[in-house]
Amino acid sequence: MNRPAISLYELNNLIKGVLKETLPEVFWIRAETSDVRVNQNGHCYLEFIEKDINGRALIAKARGMIWANTFYILKAYFENTTKQTFSSGLKVLVQVSVEFHELYGFTLTVHDIDPTYTLGDQALNRAAIIKQLEEDGVLSLNKELELPIPTNKIAIISSPTAAGYEDFLDQLANNPYGFIFYTKLFPALMQGERTESSIISALERIYEYQDCFDAVVIIRGGGATSDLSSFDSYLLAASCAQFPLPVITGIGHERDDTVLDIVAHTRMKTPTAVAEFLIGNIAETAMELDEMAHDIVSVVTQRLQDEAVRLSVFETKNTFLLKAWLKEQDTILSSAKNVLIRGLQSSHKENHSKLSSFQDILIRESQQLNKESINNLTVFENTLKRVALQKFKDENTQLDMFEKHLLLASPENILKKGYTLTMKDGKVIKQSSAVKKGDKLTTVFADGKLDSIVK
Repeated sequence: MNRPAISLYELNNLIKGVLKETLPEVFWIRAETSDVRVNQNGHCYLEFIEKDINGRALIAKARGMIWANTFYILKAYFENTTKQTFSSGLKVLVQVSVEFHELYGFTLTVHDIDPTYTLGDQALNRAAIIKQLEEDGVLSLNKELELPIPTNKIAIISSPTAAGYEDFLDQLANNPYGFIFYTKLFPALMQGERTESSIISALERIYEYQDCFDAVVIIRGGGATSDLSSFDSYLLAASCAQFPLPVITGIGHERDDTVLDIVAHTRMKTPTAVAEFLIGNIAETAMELDEMAHDIVSVVTQRLQDEAVRLSVFETKNTFLLKAWLKEQDTILSSAKNVLIRGLQSSHKENHSKLSSFQDILIRESQQLNKESINNLTVFENTLKRVALQKFKDENTQLDMFEKHLLLASPENILKKGYTLTMKDGKVIKQSSAVKKGDKLTTVFADGKLDSIVK
């Protein structure tokens, strides 16, 4: 059955004509800016959005653009007046013309802007949330947590169908270092009105198993900036700020920071950037450990070499000192022995000479005595002989005892009785005043020696 029909191009061309004929050339409209970006040619592309009365759901959305020559003037005018950058999240009053292209569709072209129109609801809301978090004392809590070493047990909050999630897993699995990461997905909606409650629910599930993970990663793919409004939530930001594990965000947008990004431990722009951060963090730790191990080996090796040299020097020095001391002691003992022997011999000879002289005198004197007294003299002589012999015996006994005492007083016998010799630098110490703190002393026993240090 043939029905009258027109092509899509004809329809779009018809719409274009109707709009051009029926609408005024320009309108002043109130809207909120979103996804503001400037290309290399200086043209500004953005979206105009409007939300419901609760500031949650979008009720209107239109693509907009500002030609480079116009944008250059309007941007300077707006920023000089408002003292803020022309960016996403601003509530603006702009003069636009409605353009409709057969291929590219509906576009609002900006011709003028009223800079007296202040920050948009979104920016005011974000500022209020940040202020409230700061007043509650939780704004920087998550940033104060330390990332575990290594950070490789990751709880992931994302949509299982998101391309960013797949890219994240692929980058972790194929990292150039061969690091092993253990990941667990806690699915959540990452756009739409239920995003806030869905992510908070995922955080609650992770909290039950917090000991199993090192960190939480919240990631999503790209998309329009207006889809990020759910991440400017007080409840979501407060939950992440107070979470006991470090939270790392990569919600897939290059130009805008959300409140969630501000409270997170670490903010990365994309899921792949989060993966690179985690890989780099472990790589840096591994490098530090390698350097520490190398330093330890070097220090220990050098210490062993130094101690070996010290031990060799100590051994050589002490062997020399011991030999010198033994030689000195041997000399001392030999000298003492010779002195003792000479003394005994001299004493014995002197006493014997005295006795012989005394005997001769007695004989000569006895011959001169009166013959009449010869018998008495004979008796007396005999008596004297007996006395002299007894005296000689007594003297010899005394000399023998003296010799024994001298032998008992020798260094060897004194040491055997438990006495010791204390020496410093090879010399015998006789007074305590000759010793000071830190001196090295050698104590000689009968069976050996012992070194000590004065404290």
